[in-house]
Amino acid sequence: MEQTSFGNLIWLFFIFSMLQPILQRRMLEAMRLRQIKKLERDRGSRVILLVHRQETMSFLGFPVMRFIDINDSEAVLRAVHTTDDDRPIDMILHTPGGMVIAATQIARAVKAHPGKVTVFVPHFAMSGGTLISLAADEIVMSPHATLGPVDPQLGNQPAASLLKVLKDKPIKDIDDQTLINADMGAKAIDQVYQTAKDLLAGTLPDKKADDVAKALSEGRWTHDYPIFVDEARELGLPVTTEMPVEVLDMMALYPQPTQQTPSVEFNPDSGKKRLSRT
Repeated sequence: MEQTSFGNLIWLFFIFSMLQPILQRRMLEAMRLRQIKKLERDRGSRVILLVHRQETMSFLGFPVMRFIDINDSEAVLRAVHTTDDDRPIDMILHTPGGMVIAATQIARAVKAHPGKVTVFVPHFAMSGGTLISLAADEIVMSPHATLGPVDPQLGNQPAASLLKVLKDKPIKDIDDQTLINADMGAKAIDQVYQTAKDLLAGTLPDKKADDVAKALSEGRWTHDYPIFVDEARELGLPVTTEMPVEVLDMMALYPQPTQQTPSVEFNPDSGKKRLSRT
């Protein structure tokens, strides 16, 4: 009898261990939805989040980085297209970037929305995330958040660096594949530059939009170069730092999956300063 009871406890523990991640995920989803609804009520807007975290494969447990892809663009386009024309959109971005076509689709949809669009960058919106930010009427960044260049990458090769090879070496010393890649790189830079310029039209004067689009797309910096608030303002982007605390609270509901002890810990109630609430 005791053996049977112990065996039942083992099975119950096993079942609970299997169900715990599912229950936690459902609880987080419900908490996120409540926070989204609250933010929408407070600001009178449609809130759309595009958040990418490193995720863990459910079976093997390998970490997988997520990026902007076609699934993201389809979901965001549905959200934008089903939003009333006179309703503002608040978009929260946390992403390393991703597919140019997907980011461009999202950015063009955001740009075309008649109501005011505000992009919130609590931590970072690099590459394709920055491209989407260019479509907004206002970019709200945390004081130490970053944007980044939008210069295209061909695989792991920066398009601008491929063009530099053509300038620095005689054509006869360059192999055919590099020449082909450089030609593709030149086209990619021109396409991204034109996209960025179109997204900034109406937000910045024509000359300033041209300068910003060129700076971000020409390969002036490395692709992971962080553009902090001061530099974003110097470029001419419509950046403010009035980040609602509700947006920061929202990010806490997108925890980084981990099976180990957290690398950062602190008492959230100790020395807490007052942040602006909408």
